[in-house]
Amino acid sequence: MAVRGARRETARRARRRHPPPPAVARTRRGDRAARLGWHRSAGALAPRERLLRGHLARFERHTHAREDLRAAAVALALLPGDDGAPSFVLTRRAAKLSAHQGQWALPGGRLDPGETPAGAALRELREEVGLELDGDAVLGLLDDYPTRSGYCITPVVVWAGAAAALVPNPDEVASAYRVPLAELERPDVPRLRQIPESDRPVISIPLLGTHIHAPTAAILFQLREVALRGLDSRVAHYEQPVFAWR
Repeated sequence: MAVRGARRETARRARRRHPPPPAVARTRRGDRAARLGWHRSAGALAPRERLLRGHLARFERHTHAREDLRAAAVALALLPGDDGAPSFVLTRRAAKLSAHQGQWALPGGRLDPGETPAGAALRELREEVGLELDGDAVLGLLDDYPTRSGYCITPVVVWAGAAAALVPNPDEVASAYRVPLAELERPDVPRLRQIPESDRPVISIPLLGTHIHAPTAAILFQLREVALRGLDSRVAHYEQPVFAWR
């Protein structure tokens, strides 16, 4: 009996030193996505989605009188990255486009006649990167951002979910990236600088080995402040670099 008890104690010690891997340690993308809150369970919102939706619902967004500005919308599409980390979609515009060729951008464009900003953002997601989403995917809107190039941009935050696959349209998009939301939490975000052409600070965010400028940088910064942190930060006062004024 003493020998049997000693063996059991030895086995218990071995299990403590080398515990079996827990179920949450699986590396399959679906399991990891579920752990991070990307899975939409039937009849209930995922915790992360519910948190973001709540922050956006409480946010009293600022609209801008469009006047002579053209109405546009961009999509802040949230989805898991290649490693499952919460991410957003960022694109590089195709070189053959008539305006802002090769620039970094969020999927988006002008509103069609009678179209809402949410409808335009979902349409542009489908046309630019192949994401087919319905109105239920919209979590909320951020502040309108008037641009130097003549647009009034409405940012639309969209929950793309774990099954999202990006298929860039080569006519509009040179490449599409899943950028971790954690990049927006770095201590050097945002970066502000002064230029002689304006008394407003120019905002940028270091991403993908380069600097992303306004309007995209301003919108991403407000995504962090409002949707992720639940704050009421405003960004329309941030300036764009001179090359984006055209």
